[in-house]
Amino acid sequence: MAPKRCWLLKSEPASYSIEMLEEDGRTTWEGVRNYQARNFLREMKVGDRVLFYHSNAEPPGVAGLAQVVHEAYPDPFAFDPASKYFDPDSKTDDPRWSMVDLGFVERFDEPVPLPVLRADPALEGMELLRKGSRLSVQPVTERQYDRVVQLARERFAGIPAAAPKPRARGAAAPKAKAKPQAKAKAVTKPKARATKSAPKSKPTRTRK
Repeated sequence: MAPKRCWLLKSEPASYSIEMLEEDGRTTWEGVRNYQARNFLREMKVGDRVLFYHSNAEPPGVAGLAQVVHEAYPDPFAFDPASKYFDPDSKTDDPRWSMVDLGFVERFDEPVPLPVLRADPALEGMELLRKGSRLSVQPVTERQYDRVVQLARERFAGIPAAAPKPRARGAAAPKAKAKPQAKAKAVTKPKARATKSAPKSKPTRTRK
């Protein structure tokens, strides 16, 4: 069995975000109209791992994880004159464009922003960081994928505190600081508690 590959897919959050994929659970990835990006879609296999990237955001960054749940098949929007993805030169008997289906895996607490990705030496050579790279579908190596996930864990899930360094043999133990004695407080008459106002209702999020 061929090893699973890793990819990065870009989407403008105003159009389709990781939050929307989390709600939907699964979505079609249609509308790719670049030949190289289309060819990458056609290489995808079920189970391939995906970095979900928010483009045209402030700042742009990797917002979560997805996986391929259906391999490439003809993009039906290319045949629909009412669709913005319509291509009159794409024929049903010889489809020009393809799409895949994605399934939700994880939404990061906060996206890993592009400046953080650029500053990480471990991601040198990543297609996303190459000058002039604008592909919406890109391959990434397993090492790059794992490093981006690690960055998300370290930055937003917290890093375990480092264990204290062992004391050198023969070194004196540090003296414990004496605790300051608490000052006697004057007994005052407790104030009446103010009545809490009812909590404000949270606004509902509207999907666009």
